[in-house]
Amino acid sequence: MIQSATGLILRTRHLTETSLIVHWLTPDFGRIATVAQGARRPKSPFLGKLDLFYVADFSFSRSRRSDLHRLREVGLRELHAALRQNLATLRQATYATAFIEQATETETPLPGVYGLMLGFLDYLCQQPAQPQTVFAFELKLLHELGLEPDWENAGLSAGSKNIGRSLAHGGWPACTRLKLSHVQIIELQQFLHGFLTFHLGRLPRGRAAALEGQVSE
Repeated sequence: MIQSATGLILRTRHLTETSLIVHWLTPDFGRIATVAQGARRPKSPFLGKLDLFYVADFSFSRSRRSDLHRLREVGLRELHAALRQNLATLRQATYATAFIEQATETETPLPGVYGLMLGFLDYLCQQPAQPQTVFAFELKLLHELGLEPDWENAGLSAGSKNIGRSLAHGGWPACTRLKLSHVQIIELQQFLHGFLTFHLGRLPRGRAAALEGQVSE
């Protein structure tokens, strides 16, 4: 069965000397994995179309025997090229990928998560890396998963509670307008560290790198 989708590339890895496995986040099919046969050949029709955080329209042949499907065609929409120009923003985008992969199941529709990730990447392409950007993504995804903190009983200062609510529910431009003190940054970092560990079983990989140089652990 041939199906079509729009998706964001979360990861790629080599399968053979000539082929790639491409992991996608899509609104309608959730997270799916496809094999791009011959993608590493110099004259492949996939050449230049399969890289981290690319957004594309694609078609695939669904496998009846496994959760690894055959990629057929790819039409690029967005490259998010600015992410590759700054290591700090790239680390934040990579951490968001790890969080999504840990907190969601494959082959399950994720329209809200897909829209959240696209908004996050677009914002990262426009702004320098900031700790509140990471906090905002974490809180927005927790809200999407039905795991938003109970702010009244969160054990935070009043100011940090208000900032947390704003990051969870405000638009991405609110991240830029909010001015967090060093104490508030540390408070939110530590609170979310414990909250994520408790609800997810372990901290998503890459969080320390995403906050490196911005938060004193």
